[in-house]
Amino acid sequence: MRLAWISRARPNQLQPAGDARLWYISAGRGWGKTLAGAQWLAARALWHDGARCAVVAPTYADARDTCVEGPSGLLTILPPGCVAQWNRSSGELYFFNGSRARLFSADQPERLRGPQHHYAWCDEFAAWNSGEAFDQLLFGLRLGDAPRAVITTTPRARPWVTSLMQRAARGLDVTLTHGTTYDNAANLPPDVLAQLTERYAGTRLGRQELMAELLADDSESMWQRAQLDALRVDAAPALVRTVVAIDPAMSHGPDSDETGIVAAGLGADGFFYVLADASRRARPEIWADAALELYRALNADLIVAEVNAGGALVEQLLRSRQGGARFKAVHALRGKVERALPIAALYERGCVRHAAALPALELQMTQMRYGGEDSGGSPDRVDALVWALTELAAHNAAPPRVRMI
Repeated sequence: MRLAWISRARPNQLQPAGDARLWYISAGRGWGKTLAGAQWLAARALWHDGARCAVVAPTYADARDTCVEGPSGLLTILPPGCVAQWNRSSGELYFFNGSRARLFSADQPERLRGPQHHYAWCDEFAAWNSGEAFDQLLFGLRLGDAPRAVITTTPRARPWVTSLMQRAARGLDVTLTHGTTYDNAANLPPDVLAQLTERYAGTRLGRQELMAELLADDSESMWQRAQLDALRVDAAPALVRTVVAIDPAMSHGPDSDETGIVAAGLGADGFFYVLADASRRARPEIWADAALELYRALNADLIVAEVNAGGALVEQLLRSRQGGARFKAVHALRGKVERALPIAALYERGCVRHAAALPALELQMTQMRYGGEDSGGSPDRVDALVWALTELAAHNAAPPRVRMI
């Protein structure tokens, strides 16, 4: 097994020479981090009878589904004769020679108090919710003459991540391997790689997820204030299309979400222009009137509305206001942050301009984090912005399915 892996692995998927206690692999998506980590741990478990190994991931499910049962996990790479038992419920993998790998969740660091290990594999280290689990792991990484660990992750600015990078730079007990998504281009579908490159190359997210750059702490914000200021213009030019997008709140009260109402246009110059933000916390008939008024004022050609919460009620509400607008229903199949990522990439490429004063919208934008929405509330204005720009970005791909309301 080991010889087969060495013969086909890229050189940077094999641990560099030296006696460092920690091998830190910081690489882009699709580089082969999981495979390298699984091969490293499997080799040590098989070489040393009775070895005690830890597999630590952001959650127990991550450790089970990716590190053990995943397409590059331990069960996939190990020959059947090398596995004595896999106990899925307890998270314990037994090898034929008496070695054992036990799964741990980084969000339960207390479980790492007490257990001792010869070897450990820390996966998606930058996605851990704190560095406490790593500290507890290191306290117990003390069995045998040369306990070792491999750490695999796409980098993010976390104190426990930057600390390892600094130790590697100082030549202490960490050996660093850096890689990009493109290192593994030969094993990735060309169309997937091309799509990722087209959408994210040159953006902050692309630099982090594809090029594995460790960016500054403010990279957690999907939009930067200076970035938005640089994209501000006095007015939009001639527009090819204009849409009004609605992220509706179907209830009204002091604690209700706002209804996001944002208008944007596609300029004849190829840039996208954000034209207005009419979002508000109001009764459905009031925000419906506001959306239709904006539609008429901007001579828009389409209203796009998310219908997950209200279903057909959203269209019926707009129809009842007698607006005569063209309507397109959209369904949210992914979370707000995931939907916003391609739009954030458009901003980073300089493809979007703000042609109006949009203080409340821009505040929500700068509060959005790659790891999740800001705790201050639901970013409904941003969601409406995302629906509007998503519709405009798909303008040349296919005609929208619309109907009069």
